[in-house]
Order: sequence, then C-alpha cells, then structure tokens
Amino acid sequence: MTEPIAPIESHPPSAAPTSEEQKPTLTPEEPISGPRITIQYCTQCKWMLRAAYFAQELLSTFSTDIGEIALVPRTGGLFRVTIFPSPSTPTLPSGEGESAGEEGKVLWDRKRDGGFPEVKVLKSLVRNVIDPSRDLGHTDRALKKGSTVAPKAAAAAAPTPSAQTTPADKACEDCQ
Repeated sequence: MTEPIAPIESHPPSAAPTSEEQKPTLTPEEPISGPRITIQYCTQCKWMLRAAYFAQELLSTFSTDIGEIALVPRTGGLFRVTIFPSPSTPTLPSGEGESAGEEGKVLWDRKRDGGFPEVKVLKSLVRNVIDPSRDLGHTDRALKKGSTVAPKAAAAAAPTPSAQTTPADKACEDCQ
C-alpha cells in the first residue's frame, strides 16, 4: 500500500518569507496608450453576446491601437458604440463639424442608425477615427464593392427599429 503524499502548496515555516524584500512586488499597470471604446448594450434584450462579438472583432483587428474596450450593461433597448480619446491625446479627430472632446464620439447608435452595424462597417468607423490612412484589406474591398450608397443614406433607407421586432424586443417593455 502507498503512503499519502503531503500537499504541495504548504511550505515549512522556516521557508516562509520573513522580510518585505523577499515578498513579490507588484508593478503598476501601464498607462492606456490608445482610445477607449464603450459598447453599451441592453441586458433585457439579451444583447451581451452581440456586444462581446463586436468587442472581439475590434480587438482582433486593431489589437494594440485600441487602449481599452468596455462592455457597459444598460436597459431600454440601448445599443451604442462610443469612442473616447486616450489620455495622451486630449481630443479625437471628428468629422462633419462634430466635437468629440472628453464626452467621446458616438460611432453607432441602434436607434439613430437603424439597427445594428455590420462588423465591416463598425471596423471602418473605428478606423476612420483611429487611423484614416490604415488599410483594412478585404473589409475595405467588401465595403467598396457592396455599397455604392453612402452609409448615412443606407442607414436612412433601413427599416426603423420599431419595424424590426424580435422575440427579445417583445420581452423588454422599455425597448419598444
């Protein structure tokens, strides 16, 4: 018969660190080097997975060009993607006379823009703020090939959110 083995995690009392020098030191976080993106989503509509998917796609495309992506749970049918300037750059470049400032710039709002963005459209919107000269490869080619209409005009032609009813919308009274 075999004898029991002593637990690995226990250390003899004589081997324990006795001074502050021997304890592991924690290093502070590095400062955020890029803009912060928030994705606000309605928990009542069960849009968390959609928000997480968009966050994953943005992180895989822009990796270290983005300082942070935050998923922000909300209610009331809200789905909004906002970009905020990084601490090192006080303001974001904004188009069409908009002021981004510390409030951030709303890239996509479900109610304003009529539904959810396609991933390639959201990537393009983020790229236009972070680095307009950056090539997104096949995403840019798909946008040029599939759309001869301006994005705002395409959003205006899309059905209104009230016409797009899903089972999740029916479950959330605030969203209607």
